[in-house]
Amino acid sequence: MLTRRLTLALLAAAPALPGAALAQAPAKPNAADPAALLTRLYKAAAKDNAGSAFVNNAKERAKYLSTSFAALWSKAEAKVPDGEIGPIDFDPVSNSQDPDIKSFVIKTESQDDARATLAVALIGSQRRKVAADSVIRYNLVRDGTSWRIDDIRGSAEGQPWSVRQMLETSLQN
Repeated sequence: MLTRRLTLALLAAAPALPGAALAQAPAKPNAADPAALLTRLYKAAAKDNAGSAFVNNAKERAKYLSTSFAALWSKAEAKVPDGEIGPIDFDPVSNSQDPDIKSFVIKTESQDDARATLAVALIGSQRRKVAADSVIRYNLVRDGTSWRIDDIRGSAEGQPWSVRQMLETSLQN
């Protein structure tokens, strides 16, 4: 009898076993996940401390930025006289003049099918005076099957900044 009960219990539980096994399997990185874009960007930044290298040329911008954000950035840079510094005079990825990224943590703050906001907490070799300055927020938009950055936001000495807003302001002057 005990064997029959054990067999019946195992048969009853069998349909649930594949689901349980799948639930415990580690998730593979998903290119359609907005965090995958930022993970790729920050892994490179932590490796060589050159976070915003992707914004320095149009080809690289197309890989990371939304069409409108890349166009705005190019338009703002085109307005800068030769030899002058552009409207973005710091590395927005590290929120600094001298990138120092040892590690990072990415957290999704909001996400739907078309938009996402992710926060990246940076850990460097030195602690920042204002803790909020260690968090960079990204507004992302879906472009077909890929996610693209539509704005980068943070704070400097506790004062908020937005790359999109800086670019737009530079075009008004």
